[in-house]
Amino acid sequence: MQQVEMDFKIMLDPENVDNKAGLEHPNDETRLPLIAKKKSAPVCSQKTGKGPTATSPWALPAFHSLGSPLPLAEEDTPKGGQRFILPAAQRALPAPPAVPRAAPFPEFPRQHKKSAVGEISSRMDPENTDTTTFPKPKEASYGTYSSSKGSIAPLPASNSVVSTRKSKAEWRYPAQQLESEVHIPPQTQPPQTAQPCQDPCLDCDNAVHQKAPGVLALQHPHHSPWGTIVGFLEPTENLLKDHSAPLATTNSQKLAPMAKEHPTKSGILSVMKSHSAVAKIPNGAGREGSAGAAAGIQSTVPGWGWQQQRAAGVISAAWRSWSHLARLRSALGAARRSHLENFHSRAEHLAANWNRIRTSRRTIIHIPSLGYSQHIREHIPDLALQQNLQMGRLCDILDANVDVIYICPLALSEELLQYYNKLLGLQAAVRSGNPEDMTDLQDRFKILTPEAINSFPEHHLCLATVLKYSPRTLQRLQALLQGRDAYVVGGVPHLDDLAVADQLQVPLLGSEPAVAQLYSTKSGSKRIFASAGVPTPPGEQDIHSREQLLRALSQLILDNLEVQRWLFKVDDERGGDGTAFCDVVSHLECHPWIQRARQGHGPEGWSESQARELALVKISQELPGLLAQHVQPVNEKRFPTWEKFLQTFLTQGGVIEAFPASGSVTNVTVDLLIEPTGEVTLLSSGDQLHAEGPLRSSGTTIPQRSVDPEVLKALSLKIGEACKSKGVLGYFSVDFVAFTHPQTGEQQVWATDLDLCYSDQLALSQLLVYLTDGNLDCGSSILQAPLGAKESKSQRVQQHQRTKPPAPSSPWCAVASSQLRHSSLSGISYNLLLHICKARGIGFDLQEKQGTVFVLYEDQKRHSLGMITIGEDLQGVLLTFARNLFIIHQEISAPNMQGETNFKMAIRDIEAILGAAAGNKLRLEEEQPWEADALKE
Repeated sequence: MQQVEMDFKIMLDPENVDNKAGLEHPNDETRLPLIAKKKSAPVCSQKTGKGPTATSPWALPAFHSLGSPLPLAEEDTPKGGQRFILPAAQRALPAPPAVPRAAPFPEFPRQHKKSAVGEISSRMDPENTDTTTFPKPKEASYGTYSSSKGSIAPLPASNSVVSTRKSKAEWRYPAQQLESEVHIPPQTQPPQTAQPCQDPCLDCDNAVHQKAPGVLALQHPHHSPWGTIVGFLEPTENLLKDHSAPLATTNSQKLAPMAKEHPTKSGILSVMKSHSAVAKIPNGAGREGSAGAAAGIQSTVPGWGWQQQRAAGVISAAWRSWSHLARLRSALGAARRSHLENFHSRAEHLAANWNRIRTSRRTIIHIPSLGYSQHIREHIPDLALQQNLQMGRLCDILDANVDVIYICPLALSEELLQYYNKLLGLQAAVRSGNPEDMTDLQDRFKILTPEAINSFPEHHLCLATVLKYSPRTLQRLQALLQGRDAYVVGGVPHLDDLAVADQLQVPLLGSEPAVAQLYSTKSGSKRIFASAGVPTPPGEQDIHSREQLLRALSQLILDNLEVQRWLFKVDDERGGDGTAFCDVVSHLECHPWIQRARQGHGPEGWSESQARELALVKISQELPGLLAQHVQPVNEKRFPTWEKFLQTFLTQGGVIEAFPASGSVTNVTVDLLIEPTGEVTLLSSGDQLHAEGPLRSSGTTIPQRSVDPEVLKALSLKIGEACKSKGVLGYFSVDFVAFTHPQTGEQQVWATDLDLCYSDQLALSQLLVYLTDGNLDCGSSILQAPLGAKESKSQRVQQHQRTKPPAPSSPWCAVASSQLRHSSLSGISYNLLLHICKARGIGFDLQEKQGTVFVLYEDQKRHSLGMITIGEDLQGVLLTFARNLFIIHQEISAPNMQGETNFKMAIRDIEAILGAAAGNKLRLEEEQPWEADALKE
């Protein structure tokens, strides 16, 4: 790398003696790369919206290490970039007294940390000297060869070099620097000694430039057959590019008559002034592709000084690195195309055999990977933990024909593995009601942790990618799957899910990643809902500019004056993190005037009145300042201001959406499955809990009780059919908002969000069904479970009244959360926590089939856990859930250090659901009165 730096010093200041001392190998051959096609004049900027700031005009773009084990995925590469243009561009050069020998330059090794130079494009026409242009960082990371917007010149000689110190003072276009620093008028520049490219049609990068002076000069005398000439020039350009022919020039006198004939290779070569040299290039001995063309250019350009030859050496070495990177990218693209083809092929096989597979012995490989794009994964705290919230997937072994392999993103201790072995061993005991009937089901499930979980600590890789780079785990999976029907159930789809499934040679029950990414966005979900014809909130989608946002919001406010709160949702964000809200009407100063004007004109006259247009103008004028002061992002740590949020919103795109104008609002989540045969099935439903605000779900009550089950089923199946028509497959969930209309008093249901992945609620529902040995019927919103050994209270009442005995099953319900956090949990082991809970009456009764079960995620930090409470009565279950949180908080928290937790917010949310009487019911006979009082605070 030191040699590369010295080479650039020589390029920039060839007369410096200290720089010349860097020459070491005087006899090495130098070559130029293939000269790429260039475009229009360059646009130089010192800083872009996304790219880095240029601290020096000679700074080079960063280059990814070729030794990295990671593929160059599109979403993992920087989106911005900057071109660096030499300030001494387009400068006239005096001819050197003699043509010296090629300057020496040692070749680079094939793999190195950083590239010296990226890309050179060249253009040498008589009226324009050249500009050296370096690639954007994005081009560097991909190794692409698209030419920059400029032309290339030999580096300046000593009498025209401007120091780098002077170029830092002001960044100018090359033409401006030429006039201001060299003070040579454009029309009186001294001529160059050598003008190798004098073709009126083709420049020296073998590209046809329709507006070049030479082309216009050729067009004038041949105006009538100009279409045939253009038709001749295009195959000429393609031939020269295919064979890397350098410095091709055409004879315009021969070109016009030849253009009337069908252009052949021999005919094209006959109009070249240097047709013999061009014809030899493809067959040059020992010269292939770009290397041969580069050497050809070097040998045919007279007047090149030793510093230009030195620059050619630098460029040639860098070109080899770019070529290697291009081959790497090409191989990666080919591999991904192969994975996608195999994904579709295996999906067809799975569909053809699904009815047999789902009723026979099979293995399900669960990979709860969050394959969001890189910029989203970077903002997910404890990404590995968030990928391990779905341990309930293990409960698929409830089907006796199913074995489960669960890929865990965290290393679980022996203590935690034993916990799940005992929890899943309750299956037989739950059915019999006898704890002694617990069985060991370790042969039915496996929890595997990829060995690469700690290999990429700063890369925020999803679980599928980590598994892809864990060969020992993949080999073990292949051994476990040998000779068995199996398929993969992933999380948020990612390209590496396809790679893993391809290596295991098993189908993937899920959507193609591109389809999932398209329709999982907020704007994409709106398109699905529109296709399904289901009700949605008033709003606007695909917002990408500030002007579009203000115009759309102004119109929405005017059309929906009863809506108090408007939501702004970033397209790609998750879990409410990319949501902000604003109570616009309460802060809109012109709102009273608009209300009076609308009432004065009446419903019919208002829509066509000029007052309505004036109202729209007033709203548009107020909105910028109103939003800046009153918008509240849900995640204030990430978005402390409206401008911060707006920048992300406009970059990724987003939607504007109305929040229901009602005092009674409930959010409902429905989980569905599109089977490989196309059948749409409802799997689970629940009413959301909102411990951390109305726009962020923290738990659920299962099954939902807020909406008429038939209405919810009909809406869900419509959305499922729309998803199927778009190519969606596998598990997904839909969020609805239900509310009572303030004017009609009728319930309305809007579809609001769509997540094309396996949800946390579905995993908790699987655990609920497993522990109760029951059946969750979403069509009727009933969880039916066999009655326990002991008589229920309702049964005893019925027997006392001598009525008909109850059916062999009874409706149950549960409160579940995977998002409980308490920093003080890290100070106590799980074993001790479970003993404390047992002593305080927190546990699960096998005979009654009700109580509380914990979902434990990891035992390193231990600050998060999941909890599910099961019972016959929703109000009683909510009270038990809140009581459990209160007891745990009291047991693990010191009086002077309460810790960071959402336990208290969850308790307040439950109290709000139950009403004022909930606090009194928490006061149990064996507890002290102060405990209930503390719970109310």
